[in-house]
Amino acid sequence: MRYRRLGRTELQVSEVGLGCEWLEHKDEAEVRAIVERAESHGMNTMDVWMSDPRVRSMLGDAIRDTRDRWFIQGHIGSTWQDGQYVRTRDAEACKLAFDDMLERFHTDHIDLGMIHYVDSPEELRQILAGGAYLDYVHELHAQGVIDHVGISTHNPICGLMAIESGEVDMLMFSVNPAYDMKPASDDIETLFGDYGDEIQGMDADRLELYRASERADIGITVMKTFAGGRLLDPERSPFGVALTPVQCMHYALTRPAVSSVLIGYASVDQVDECASYEGASAEDLDYATALATAPAHPISGLCTYCGHCAPCTTGISIANVNKFFDLAEVQVAKGEPLPALVADHYHALEHTADECIACGACEPRCPFGVPIIERMEAAVALFG
Repeated sequence: MRYRRLGRTELQVSEVGLGCEWLEHKDEAEVRAIVERAESHGMNTMDVWMSDPRVRSMLGDAIRDTRDRWFIQGHIGSTWQDGQYVRTRDAEACKLAFDDMLERFHTDHIDLGMIHYVDSPEELRQILAGGAYLDYVHELHAQGVIDHVGISTHNPICGLMAIESGEVDMLMFSVNPAYDMKPASDDIETLFGDYGDEIQGMDADRLELYRASERADIGITVMKTFAGGRLLDPERSPFGVALTPVQCMHYALTRPAVSSVLIGYASVDQVDECASYEGASAEDLDYATALATAPAHPISGLCTYCGHCAPCTTGISIANVNKFFDLAEVQVAKGEPLPALVADHYHALEHTADECIACGACEPRCPFGVPIIERMEAAVALFG
């Protein structure tokens, strides 16, 4: 495993790390196996944005004897209320959730304390203006409970604002070619060769975020490396071609200021596959050839199963409904029967799409403008 300096934090983080969100639905043995396999490959960085006490306990127990090997991104503002994830800026709720994380991870500090998921510039302005939430972040930092302050965002404008504020030492940002690119140039070297002013394929705000991060020595850890799995599937990729996990990872790791890609693994085999990045050939790493003739455009309105739409007023796991819907719809669109296994997984959910009351509370929270109510209706039509 190779390691990179995470900007001015000076932490030496593994190029390939562990995003933990897919572990929420695993049992203790599966979580431990995935964590141990990640450790065996030299991974040393994990992101824990999930607030579910069960998964926090399983992860904490899995690294109890190896805590000093891991750099943990712990999120301030991700809370568990009435059996659901709730994003909040209420300082008391944040304190309860963060204390819970420390206890379940058997630790007295979190390496990277993340201002959790801010995609609205107006909300970020309110946070940066001061108040109990930011005071709590400052208090944690002053007491050494968090070693460094970071922020997670999908919005490059928010990332730029955070850098300019001087409040953060690093960013967690969504990086992949689908999010980065505007309509494609026919010259792949223009798109990917360097970051000069002549670039036509990169969104200007995202380009400026990469540049500003490098200038300010703000390291970036990456989420959404595979765009919720879409880039791995030619049927769902906005480019009409499938990339490999290694190609997607290489794309992200070749952006300025990027230090680590944090991948959500569902099995030890997936850990091995992504860890193979470290020994991949130049041919295996070559994403540019795959994209050279693709009709590149940014993703909008497509669910990446990130879970930020939660909480649902009726308890629906919107991300899982969307995931099972997407898996099934691809097959049905080909004229094949509704996949029985996917349908079984859908019907096993505690709350299914037919319980949606169309209140609309979820849609403003979606980073990608997904028409969630329409998709719930479509899921009902598909699954019954």
